[in-house]
Amino acid sequence: MLIPSIDLQGGHIVQLVQGEKLAIEASDPEPWIQKFSRFPRVQLIDLDAAKGNGNNSGMVATICGRLPCRVGGGIRTVERARDVLGAGAHAVIVSSSLFRDGAVDVEFARALAEAVGVDRVIAAVDSRGGHVAIHGWKTMLPITAVDAVKALEPYCAEFLYTHVDTEGLMQGTDMNAILAVRRATTRRVTAAGGITTVEDIERLDAEGVDAVVGMAIYTGQLPLDAFR
Repeated sequence: MLIPSIDLQGGHIVQLVQGEKLAIEASDPEPWIQKFSRFPRVQLIDLDAAKGNGNNSGMVATICGRLPCRVGGGIRTVERARDVLGAGAHAVIVSSSLFRDGAVDVEFARALAEAVGVDRVIAAVDSRGGHVAIHGWKTMLPITAVDAVKALEPYCAEFLYTHVDTEGLMQGTDMNAILAVRRATTRRVTAAGGITTVEDIERLDAEGVDAVVGMAIYTGQLPLDAFR
């Protein structure tokens, strides 16, 4: 399954290369809301909230009212997760707050799952150079994505695995790394990072992995007409 991605920064839809360099910026979200309206799942990330630079809560609520969104960005507390779900998100994507002192923060993961329900928690596990990367992919942990997935499995219904090394570059992804995560859990798995072609998405689908795509859609390299 293709899951289109919407990233928000400064009130605009953006696409960044490697999470830093601005490549695409759209001030009007309406065309993209219309394009994505036929998809059963859309990923919505508030980059400002993730970076601690304010938030785009108004836009998040508006888009969640129009599209079936799973929302991430700055979800560091149970209260914040409840607020995002209350704004219309179908599920929350939680990343850096699931880790503490170089390991999985089982206490927080359990508290979040108990508060909002396991079925509404998506655990984001991002990998760079073979290790889990948090805090905007700048802090490397001494554990692998597979280690993290195994520890977090009881506390989420789905994993979002981002292969940071290929994110935003539109040069393909690392199928072996994605499939290692797929084999490590019985939970649903969605992959991101360098997924560019219909063939990439079809191969992942055959392995039971959904695909989040941003840059390839916004540049027109991946035609949405291929997905009916």
